[in-house]
Amino acid sequence: MLVTTTPTLDGKKIEKYLGVVVGEAVMGANVFKDIFASIRDIVGGRSGSYEDELTKARKIAFQELTQEANLLGANAVVGIDIDYEVVGQNGSMLMVSICGTAVRYSDAG
Repeated sequence: MLVTTTPTLDGKKIEKYLGVVVGEAVMGANVFKDIFASIRDIVGGRSGSYEDELTKARKIAFQELTQEANLLGANAVVGIDIDYEVVGQNGSMLMVSICGTAVRYSDAG
């Protein structure tokens, strides 16, 4: 399945727009990761634990997005938008939301 942030597919003809599809993932931040991340914030450096959680959440959200597109008979999703948010009590959850338009395309020409 092709996925792109662009509204078109180079060299392809979009034959049918099948609708908006969404993938979402919310991941809880572990208390120990929070402690180590705050120490890193004080001394500097990257927070690998949060980066790992964001990567997991993004992969899950893309998986949901493409599954939903497959159910509609799509072979691509165009116009993808990715949003990251901190939600929950005291910002204890990381959320990734991805949306786009499921389409059916064919090779142009």
